[in-house]
Amino acid sequence: MTKSPKRNQSAAKRREHYNTVTVPFAATPTRETPGISQWAHCAVWTDRMLATLLENKVRGGKWHTLIDKVFSEKNLNSSARKVLGKKGAAGVDQQTVDDFAEHEREEILRLQQQLREDAYRPAPVRRAWIPKPGSSEKRPLGIPTVRDRVVQTALVHVIEPILDATFHERSYGFRHGRGCHDALRCVEELLAAGYVYVVDADLKAYFDTIPKPGLMELVQQRISDPRVLNLIRQYLDQGILEELRTWTPETGVPQGAVLSPVLANAYLNPLDHHMARLGFQMVRYADDFVILCRTPEEASAALTEIRQWVEPHGLTLHPEKTHIVDSREKSFSFLGYSFRGRYRFPRKKSHQKFVDRLLALTPRKSGESLDSMIQNINRCTRGWFHYFRHCFWNIFKDYDGMIRRRLRDMLLKRHRRNRQHLPRKQRWTNAFFAEHGYHSLADLHNRFVQSTST
Repeated sequence: MTKSPKRNQSAAKRREHYNTVTVPFAATPTRETPGISQWAHCAVWTDRMLATLLENKVRGGKWHTLIDKVFSEKNLNSSARKVLGKKGAAGVDQQTVDDFAEHEREEILRLQQQLREDAYRPAPVRRAWIPKPGSSEKRPLGIPTVRDRVVQTALVHVIEPILDATFHERSYGFRHGRGCHDALRCVEELLAAGYVYVVDADLKAYFDTIPKPGLMELVQQRISDPRVLNLIRQYLDQGILEELRTWTPETGVPQGAVLSPVLANAYLNPLDHHMARLGFQMVRYADDFVILCRTPEEASAALTEIRQWVEPHGLTLHPEKTHIVDSREKSFSFLGYSFRGRYRFPRKKSHQKFVDRLLALTPRKSGESLDSMIQNINRCTRGWFHYFRHCFWNIFKDYDGMIRRRLRDMLLKRHRRNRQHLPRKQRWTNAFFAEHGYHSLADLHNRFVQSTST
C-alpha cells in the first residue's frame, strides 16, 4: 500500500521542521548582569566605599588602606564558611575542612593575629594531576591548605570589585552573573550579523605562563596597599609540593587557588580593551577567546594584532590550535560547542567525554539493578543536556540510541539469550526503558523547543 501524496507532504514538512531545529542561545531567558554593588561582599564593602569605587573617585586612582579589611573577623568568618561549605581536599598540612571546623573560632583568631602582625606565611601547594576532558593527558591542580584558602577568599572579597570594575564587558569567565552561555550567545549574535570569519585562538598553558612581574604591575595600577600587594606576591611565589619535592615556579598563577581566576582575568584585561579600541569583536571566557570578523582581511589583521600583543607579554599562541576559519565552510570550537554554519554540536572532546561517561555507567557485566543504573544515567544526562541543549536536534536521538543499545546488551548478557531468539515482548522497547524511568534526551529537547517557542 502506497502513501498518499498529502501524507508524504506532511512527513516532508515534519522532516524539514526538525532538520532546522537548533534552539538559539538567545531563546533562553537571561537575567540582567548584576552590578558590582549587588555582589561585592558586605563584610568588606560599605555603601560609601562602593560609591567611591563606582564613581571612580578614589584618591589617585589607587586603593591604599585595605589590609584591615582582609583580616577583619567578619570577613574571615564569612570566608571560612565558604571554604568549609565546598568540602575541598586537605593541603600539605593534612588538615581537613572538618578539622578546621572543629576549631574554627581558634583558627580564625590565629589567622587574624598573624595577618595583623604581618606574620602570616602561606604553606606550599600540594600538586595533584587530574585527567583532561576527552583526552589521555592530565593537567596539574594545586591544592592549598584550608587555612590558605580561607585567607585567599578574604583577599578576593577585598580586591575583586576593584579589579572587576576595570574589566571589559566582553569578558565572561569567572565573573558574577556571567557564564558560558552568555559568551556563546554573543558569538551566535555576531555570526548572525555577518561576522563569519573567526580567529580561533589558543593560549598555550596560559595559567602556568603568566609573568608575575607584569601581573603585579597591573594590580599595582589599582591597589597601593603594600601589605596587600605583599600578600598577593606570597601566593604567586608559593612553593609546590610534588612527590616529596618542593619547588617554586618562575611564572604563572597556581591553578586551583581561589585567587587565580581574578588575577588571570586581570592579566588579559588590557588585551580586551586593546582589541575593542581597534574595532575588533573579541569574546573571551578566561583564556579561551575568539575574534569574529566580516572579511578574511580583517581576520588576518586581528590575528596579527593578537600575535603582536601576546609575545611581549610573555604568552604563547598554540601554533596548531590558532587559525582563521570561515565558519560557513568549516567548524570552530568555543566553550565545548562546535559551530558549523547554522548548526551547533558538542565539540569532539566534549562528545568523547560524555560518551566515556555513558560507557562507564552502562557496563555489560554489572550487578546493579536496571532502575538504579537508569537513575545514574539520568543524573549524568540531565546535567549534560542543561549545557548542550542548544545543539542540533538529531544528536539527542543518537545518544538515546546508544544508551538503549548499551542497556539492551546488558540485559541480554544477564539473560544469556541471543537477541533474535527473544520473544517479541522481551525485546526491551523504548517504551520499556521509559517505564523504568529513563528520561529520553530527545524528549527533553522537544520540551525545551516547545518551551522556547511559546
